[in-house]
Amino acid sequence: MCSSDLQRIERYMTHAPHTINSGMPVGTAKALMKKHGVRHLPVQVAGHLVGVVSERDLFLAASLHKEDGLLVDDVMTSEPYCVKADAPLGEVVEQMAMNRYGCAIVCNDEGRAIGIFTAVDALRALSDKLSERSRKDAIGRGSSP
Repeated sequence: MCSSDLQRIERYMTHAPHTINSGMPVGTAKALMKKHGVRHLPVQVAGHLVGVVSERDLFLAASLHKEDGLLVDDVMTSEPYCVKADAPLGEVVEQMAMNRYGCAIVCNDEGRAIGIFTAVDALRALSDKLSERSRKDAIGRGSSP
């Protein structure tokens, strides 16, 4: 793997993320998130991305409304931040930080969610970069990695 491959979002994204249909009850979204230990679900209709629902969206909806009868479509963000798999890591992280996005949905050319990149994934990428820097510094000082 060349170094430019390490700078692409696909290196750190979660492949084949769990998704949910927009017509599902919010309780189903909560249960899916809990079962799979995730905080974001891409929302699809007929396999095409139409939004993203986060744990925070569900919490806010529950605090403002009765959950009974609410659908994912009622609480999702309808225009999520989407990127291609070859998007540069730095650009994606910068946009997420600047706009306070909790995730980026990675889509193919047909608009299908093929991955998700979250703030946790960004921290993993940062950790890798810091470890890489530490190894280079150690080599530069004549120490073995």
